[in-house]
Amino acid sequence: MNAKLNNLHSTPILADRNVEEILNKAQQYAQEHELDFTGSVTPADAWYLVEHDQAILVDVRTNEERKFVGYVPESVHVAWATGTSFNRNPRFIKELENKVGKDATILLLCRSGKRSALAAEAAFNAGFEHIYNVLEGFEGDLNEQQQRNSSNGWRIHQLPWLQD
Repeated sequence: MNAKLNNLHSTPILADRNVEEILNKAQQYAQEHELDFTGSVTPADAWYLVEHDQAILVDVRTNEERKFVGYVPESVHVAWATGTSFNRNPRFIKELENKVGKDATILLLCRSGKRSALAAEAAFNAGFEHIYNVLEGFEGDLNEQQQRNSSNGWRIHQLPWLQD
């Protein structure tokens, strides 16, 4: 694989934070926004949890998105939808359980945070008790010109990622 590494080392954004604070904040976010899953974390908080072996990052984007846009090194891949038409993956819950188990603290990442929120809700309803959405996603929100990568998302925060 001819991969290009972008920002292998994260910046020490959260040196004064701890895991319990991050998860409590994520759960509070879920209550405030009436989410039907455990909580939501920022990309920086997600990386902190992963980097400190406190959570597993699961990329729910398609194979095509990961290949052509980029992906987080050592993330687990379980597609919420497949192909360019985004057909819902009927095996998503089973694949998630087989790859990471129901007891793990799981962070779901998609392009913008929308599909991963849907996946988090489905997983929570299937018995995953520690399931979190990564806000902003990998590429972030659309700007006024309907383009991504303008102001937020995993890559904008200069967190680790690879591209083929």
